Amino acid sequence: MDLSLVFKQGDGVLITVFLMLLVMSVISWCLILARGALLWRIRRANREVQQRFWQADSWQAANQLIEQSSSPLAALARAAHDGLAHHRKHAGQSLGKAVTLDDYLVRTLRNQLAQQNGRLERGLTWLATVGSTAPFIGLFGTVWGIYHALVGIASAGQASIGTVAGPIGEALVATAAGLAAAIPAVVAYNTFVRLNRVLAQEMDGFAHDLHAHLLTETHDGVR
Repeated sequence: MDLSLVFKQGDGVLITVFLMLLVMSVISWCLILARGALLWRIRRANREVQQRFWQADSWQAANQLIEQSSSPLAALARAAHDGLAHHRKHAGQSLGKAVTLDDYLVRTLRNQLAQQNGRLERGLTWLATVGSTAPFIGLFGTVWGIYHALVGIASAGQASIGTVAGPIGEALVATAAGLAAAIPAVVAYNTFVRLNRVLAQEMDGFAHDLHAHLLTETHDGVR
């Protein structure tokens, strides 16, 4: 099978279909590799923060740890600490009177969780779109190619298996190209959704523990 024949003998529509599938596949693989590396770094950084944060001797040591880390758990801890400081600063003003520390920390952590979950979901829309549309784009290319092959055969007045098999076989390559672009995207999408769900549960548990810890430690003077 010589794919160069598609670009040499195919018309503009068929070439456009192949170029679209090629671009979709290249972008998908770039996203897959980038997202895979990012999730690997996040899981490693989260594990480090999870282990060292709760073992810190003081809040100063914990703050130093989270300031040096770019993990989602560190971002949650920074947001909670900043929220605590902000609420204390305005405790005697309208903010402190209108919202309790408990509610303010819950709101701060919830907003930060939403931001981190949004960060984890970047690129998933593209993978889902490629996984659902690439097979149909390839199928369209195949139908278009078969139609023009049959028109050409009818014009030539030859209907032997040799004259039919070649053009139709080349047209079917478009379906294979669509599936080749879609299958990795679907597998990667499902894998990333599963990993994101695990990370979201991990962040939710950390935020819950952090919220309870801050409320408890506040009475002892968190700095």
